[in-house]
Amino acid sequence: MAALRTASPELRAYFSRHDLLDVYEVLLCGVIAMRPEDPLTFLEEIMEIMEKGLDAVLWCMSIDLSLHPKLKRISETYLNTVFGLDGEQLVTEELCAKARGFYSRNLMKLYFGGWMRYHLQKKNKRKKAKQKMALAVVHYNVHILRVIIQKWNMWVQIDKEKMALATKRLQQILNKIYLNAVVKAWHAEAHSSLKTKAYFEGLAKEGQEGCLESSDLTVGHKTSHLPEKALLQVFHYVNLVDLARCAQVSQTWMLLTQSSSLWSHINFSSVKHKVQDQVVVNILQKWRLYVLHLNLRGCYSLRWPSFKSIGECRNLQELNLSECQGLNDESMRVISEGCRALLYLNLSYTDITNGTLRLLSSFHNLQYLSLAHCRKFTDKGLLYLGSGKGCHKLIYLDLSGCIQISVDGFRNIANGCSRIQDLLINKMPALTDGCIQALVEKCRQITSVVFLDSPHLSDTTFKALAKCKLVKVGIEGNNQITDLSFKLMSKCCPYIRHIHVADCHQITDAGLSMISPLKHILVLNVADCIRISDGGVRPFVQGSSGTKLRELNLTNCIRVTDASVTEIAQRCHELTYLNLRYCENVTDAGIEALGNISSLISLDVSGTSISDMGLRALGRQGKIKELSLSECKNISDTGIQEFCKGTKHLEGCRVSSCPQLTDEAVRAMAFHCRRLTAVSIAGCPKMTDSCIQYLAAACHYLHFLDVSGCIHLTDKALKCLWKGCKQLQILKMLYCRNITKQAVLKYTAKLEKQEHNDADPPSWLGYDRDGNILTFTMEHTSEPEQTNSSK
Repeated sequence: MAALRTASPELRAYFSRHDLLDVYEVLLCGVIAMRPEDPLTFLEEIMEIMEKGLDAVLWCMSIDLSLHPKLKRISETYLNTVFGLDGEQLVTEELCAKARGFYSRNLMKLYFGGWMRYHLQKKNKRKKAKQKMALAVVHYNVHILRVIIQKWNMWVQIDKEKMALATKRLQQILNKIYLNAVVKAWHAEAHSSLKTKAYFEGLAKEGQEGCLESSDLTVGHKTSHLPEKALLQVFHYVNLVDLARCAQVSQTWMLLTQSSSLWSHINFSSVKHKVQDQVVVNILQKWRLYVLHLNLRGCYSLRWPSFKSIGECRNLQELNLSECQGLNDESMRVISEGCRALLYLNLSYTDITNGTLRLLSSFHNLQYLSLAHCRKFTDKGLLYLGSGKGCHKLIYLDLSGCIQISVDGFRNIANGCSRIQDLLINKMPALTDGCIQALVEKCRQITSVVFLDSPHLSDTTFKALAKCKLVKVGIEGNNQITDLSFKLMSKCCPYIRHIHVADCHQITDAGLSMISPLKHILVLNVADCIRISDGGVRPFVQGSSGTKLRELNLTNCIRVTDASVTEIAQRCHELTYLNLRYCENVTDAGIEALGNISSLISLDVSGTSISDMGLRALGRQGKIKELSLSECKNISDTGIQEFCKGTKHLEGCRVSSCPQLTDEAVRAMAFHCRRLTAVSIAGCPKMTDSCIQYLAAACHYLHFLDVSGCIHLTDKALKCLWKGCKQLQILKMLYCRNITKQAVLKYTAKLEKQEHNDADPPSWLGYDRDGNILTFTMEHTSEPEQTNSSK
């Protein structure tokens, strides 16, 4: 290394220019270590190497010839071709062994791969042959089965022909026997009828001459002196069971009950739990020529005979078959063949399919159709409504709950029923803007739409409906509708009268301000729109519709205060219904102002801060018929007494969940408001049997009573109701542990509906089984499941 460092600059430059400095440094170190005998000669050899380059250097040049390995040289051309070796590189035995092994492995891989392909090919051939054989077996079995079925079918046809011929012969014989029996019976009945007619005519003549004073049950009664026309009007409001009882009162009443005008409107729904096929068949067969309106809603026990009798009422115009479980496509076929003059048809909650919708096209004059909650028809069925002459005169359509209808279904409706004016599509969570857009494309005469529980509709729906002259809009449970929809109503619907936009949390005061210029709004419902406040209610009431408004619902609008209520009292002189339920900021100041609305007949202030002072002011108004005071903790018996003294027309009163009230409150209601038809004292633990005695003694028109949670009521209360409230239809007695099941079965057998259990009151009622008030905690916020026994 020292010798290289002391070399001449030319030599170092030469090394650097060829980038071989490091290599030659090593060589020089080797030279110094070896100490050649003739250094100059050795340096000349190095210079020669430097001139020729490293490519000319061999590995054996620095080794003594005696140390070179004795290997046989192989042709370098062949080695370069086969192994890619350098010119001076030699092949050893190890390399040859590796080459032979590599070649053997490749050869083995080639042969083994060929063998595997041959084996798989044979296996696939066997598999295909097996599949073909199985297919052939199936084909053969099917052929054999077809031959057997053909022979069996021929035998069945021959047997049917023999049976039909025998049946025909037997039927002919039976008809002859039946005809003879009918003629004999008719002959006997005719003689009997003549005698009966003569008898009753004699009785009627004697009644007119006053000869029936002792036998006629109506003598001395006020109704006996009423003219026949007046009695007929009274009988129009009597259900079928009571009408049959009236026919037994006297001969005069019996003749009046046979008037054809009474049987043009038949309502079986009022006695739906009692009516049977035989009753319906008998009545319809007798009055089929006069029946125009027939209501069978909820008559679940009716079957084929009744529907066949309906088909014989040729002049029928209105038919309600809602909730008739026995109705099917075959029944509708019979009805469609006979009742071609139908204008109104209600098929809601039935099991009809596309077959019935195909039949509806035969009702050319049909104008009102309800298919609510009919889930077995499809979009194709709606196509039949417009086929042929179809239902092109349809103006009212109810598709509530028909969740199977898609955009195509609404498009089919639009193509066939373009005159629709009233549209109800409630309880359809899958309803989208596209469905309404497809409908409105051709139905431009729509004036009323109701979309309750349709959360996926947006302002796009109202943009599409802006092409129609809407008069009524209803939507509920939607968080996508915004103030833009109100803006569209204000701009495109100048004659709108009814707006129902409940539980739409995106509606704000700005929306109410936008519709304030509208001049014809009569009903406004913004219940559960929690962003509504005085800033929206006051401008609306001060607007063009304020003086015409008749119904206003602000339920759960917690930001509304006395300022809005006072404005309502000053501006809304024709208001008949007002709901301020759970408006917590409404106090006596606002309630007292409502006492100045002389037209107000229905008021709900449940959950507000009203006290006895507010009730006293409402009592001075004197015309309220319905009042709800549920969950009003600040009222007392005194307030109820003051209110009832001034209100003689009260028909419905709800004071549920007011644990501070006692029997004295009910006593005041019963003796001052004898027209009561609905009372709720649920959740009032201080009520006893005395309060029921007051109601039974004075309120003979009571239809609805809820005493759930009145823990001190006993069987004596039921006995009083049974004796005094003959018109009671619905009774709720949940959590009444002192009322026994035996008494419930005995005294409520004739009620339309009753609910009862003897469980302890749940914690959410706010008191325990002894009536002690509970301290409200978070653990009481969830209501347990109620185990009811209902009829």
